[in-house]
Amino acid sequence: MYFSRAMDWEKIDLKHKQLLYDKLKAITVPLSEFSFANLYLFRHIHKYEVAENEGDVFVRGATYDGSTFYLPTKDIREYDRETLLEMQKDVDFFFPIPQEWSVSFDMDEAEQTNDEGDSDYIYTVEKMCTYKGRKLHKKRNLLKQFRQNYEHMAFPMVGDHVQTAKQILEDWQEGSGQAKEDTDYHACCEALKLNKELNLCGLVYYADEEPAGFVLGEELNRHTFVIHFAKGLVDFKGVYQFLFNNFAKILPERYTYLNFEQDLGKTALRMAKSSYIPDQMLKKYRLRLK
Repeated sequence: MYFSRAMDWEKIDLKHKQLLYDKLKAITVPLSEFSFANLYLFRHIHKYEVAENEGDVFVRGATYDGSTFYLPTKDIREYDRETLLEMQKDVDFFFPIPQEWSVSFDMDEAEQTNDEGDSDYIYTVEKMCTYKGRKLHKKRNLLKQFRQNYEHMAFPMVGDHVQTAKQILEDWQEGSGQAKEDTDYHACCEALKLNKELNLCGLVYYADEEPAGFVLGEELNRHTFVIHFAKGLVDFKGVYQFLFNNFAKILPERYTYLNFEQDLGKTALRMAKSSYIPDQMLKKYRLRLK
């Protein structure tokens, strides 16, 4: 394959959806980065750029710790070694590389590392529908309390309900006690505004006719749905347990798994996501050929 390092790079924009959406959708490994919406919404943080070369599409960006990488838009094993070596002259490594791909490279030909904070949390839809098992009894109790204490309703995120979700986000942000730059506020705000353009779907929830929370995500592949954003107002006890449980129940039957994305190494996120006992942690490797 011919690869030119003199390609014209552009900052990722909505116009690139046509280039990237189907290509990323064709990757069967359900990592949260293999989503145009994810790349677009976090484009400022990761400085994503896009280039096209002889029918192939390339994406490069930067990690939270400042390293540069190429993000594969197809199975990296489809590239020959010479092409990969030429590509990595401009970056520190390739990322994210799922374990299914990484095992094809032995220690003699590539250096590979992974950070726990990058791994995606995967749960079965059945687990979130039932909260079965001793370890999830607290989730069941909180779910029961929410159902008993509040009259609850859910509506698709369209029309006026989008504005309701925006107000929930504002209230959630204020309650977090953090600066907007230290949360996913800006990305979530844009996701609500552009949910149709980004092919996102979700539900807005009410408790006793008051806005209580929302869930927003998309299909990663035929069997996995990724939740990009879930915001609940904790004044309603058990709100998150209800959001996840109810959303899992209304998903089409073809979905077997829910991807709750990574925890970014943040202790609060790690504790919250771990408390639901993930069925799998999808590792993401940083790969550099020797």
